[in-house]
Amino acid sequence: MQQDIEVPQPGYPFTAIVGQDQLRLSLILCAVHPGIGGVLVRGEKGTAKSTVVRALAALLPAVEDAGVTRAARLVELPVGATEDRVVGSLDLEKVLRDGERAFQPGLLAAAHRGVLYVDEVNLLHDHLVDVLLDAAAMGRVHIERDGVSHSHPAQFVLVGTMNPEEGELRPQLLDRFGLAVDVRASRDVDVRMDVVRRRLNYERDPHAFAEGYANDDADIARRILEARDVLDGVVLDDIELRRIAALCASFDVDGMRGDLVVARTASAHAAWRGSKTVEESDVRVAAELALPHRRRRDPFDEPGINEKALDDAMRDAAEQAERPDPDPTDPDPTDPDPTDPDPTDPDPTDSGPDGDGGGAQADADSSGSEEDDQQVPEKPAGNGSHDRDAGTPGSQFRARLMEVPGVGEGAPGRRSRSRSAQGRAVRATIERGSGLHLIGTLFAAAEQQVARGRTAGRFRLEPADLRGAQREGREGNLIVFVVDASGSMSARDRLSAVTGAVLSLLRDAYQRRDKVAVITVRGRDAELVLPPTSSVDVAVTRLHRMKTGGKSPLAQGFLKAREVVLREKVRDPLRRALVVALTDGRATGGVDPVGRSRIAASRIASDGIASVVVDCESGMVRLGLAADFARHLGGGYVRLGDLSAERVADIVRAAA
Repeated sequence: MQQDIEVPQPGYPFTAIVGQDQLRLSLILCAVHPGIGGVLVRGEKGTAKSTVVRALAALLPAVEDAGVTRAARLVELPVGATEDRVVGSLDLEKVLRDGERAFQPGLLAAAHRGVLYVDEVNLLHDHLVDVLLDAAAMGRVHIERDGVSHSHPAQFVLVGTMNPEEGELRPQLLDRFGLAVDVRASRDVDVRMDVVRRRLNYERDPHAFAEGYANDDADIARRILEARDVLDGVVLDDIELRRIAALCASFDVDGMRGDLVVARTASAHAAWRGSKTVEESDVRVAAELALPHRRRRDPFDEPGINEKALDDAMRDAAEQAERPDPDPTDPDPTDPDPTDPDPTDPDPTDSGPDGDGGGAQADADSSGSEEDDQQVPEKPAGNGSHDRDAGTPGSQFRARLMEVPGVGEGAPGRRSRSRSAQGRAVRATIERGSGLHLIGTLFAAAEQQVARGRTAGRFRLEPADLRGAQREGREGNLIVFVVDASGSMSARDRLSAVTGAVLSLLRDAYQRRDKVAVITVRGRDAELVLPPTSSVDVAVTRLHRMKTGGKSPLAQGFLKAREVVLREKVRDPLRRALVVALTDGRATGGVDPVGRSRIAASRIASDGIASVVVDCESGMVRLGLAADFARHLGGGYVRLGDLSAERVADIVRAAA
């Protein structure tokens, strides 16, 4: 009986994707010039990020591999991959079977001349992201480990996708990606209809649908191959190079990586157009793709480049590009005039109203101390009964370290101590650890040498002597902010300083890879304005929208924080929590508000949840109510003015 051969289902065609023009162009340019360094695709779920990446792989030129021609591979890197799986390691099977020390290639070798796709790259361990980006930039992988020294080519199109709501990449890693594109679903009704119609047609008959776009896809594949062939001949003259340098300087881009990526991308775009010379239009396209994510240094910076700002920068860069190179024999206009008897003297004609050059006023304006800058002027207390916006946040600062006491086993981060496979070895253990603890193994064997009849020059080692290494690193925690937004906080305009402090703590949480939740306390209840998330920039947005005024139901705030921590513990049992309460301690509203708040605080303590109270009370007379709540919480206590790391001699572990 004849058996039907199942024909594999074709993927979704690249040219059938509606919209996402920037994403498609960035992928094409990286396919033309892999040295650009890959593409980071940021966007909400359901925006066809993975569909576009998989469609691109089908357009790449075929690869000659050991005399056999094969299609370019799409290699997907799972979030839980180990470093051995990524870069390769010792081939254990050959060692045990043949006694031969051989190298077993990893996923980077498999992706050579293809596409390496990392979904949810923001959830990947930082050290693995570094490895990927190094390989993408250099085009080779160098391995020195397990007694093996190996190097192999790894030229691939690196594509990382992420949903910003699940947490951001650190700025250092953002900068390592060549290009970055933000994608979102169109709000145009006709476009959305077209997306749905095409997808339904594909699901109804994939083969017929793919056939309808086969010629268009083949044309893209042909143009990529032609652009690769002419890329080395594309000329980037000094005028355009000066334009690139001026553009990066005007956007205050750190380092030189941005300049190099813009230059490579502009060259790739010229080759894609079929031109042999980079033009101004190529530089503009490259800047739109390569610079937005390099301007974002922390979660408080707005992503992207404003169109007007880019126009202005291009105009300024054009003036720089048209400026002739300086003659080395010409005098430097910044050099002092040799005829000036004392070029350091101020111009006597440049003076203030009193003829003193404004110096006295300038000195007066700059004479305030750091402590004075952080003081918040008090105003007569109002009744706090009306809701109002939180207002402009106060000055921000580098926050002192707060950590959860003890040693955890949570997600990798930079806050509290934890057992880790990547940290430093702290002790030997009989149980299996993270690698071999050599000193512990030798000590264990040394105690048995006499009993084993050791002879001169021969050290007797047995399997029972082997000791594992218990390692210690750092983990990220869940930071639950309880922000008192009541009338007593806003009446003296203290909330400006408080929101500035919360923003500082949020920046600290971002850098230490924590999850954060924000609870506001005001009126009659406590509100969870931000459920636990790794996206700190969302927390910043919610904080700016915070309303203030009314009573201060601290009991509800503590109970809500406890509820959030216990619920999150079910979802992520290894991630430890830290409750940070910012309040003046003036619990009001309902029957016995102080007593109920103490009981709620004691429940947090009884559950073993770490906490820190940031005392926001100010003025000459202090009631010490916040310190009282800190005692019932069983955690740390710090005054708002001492929250900055610069204000203390050394870092204090407030929660310990």
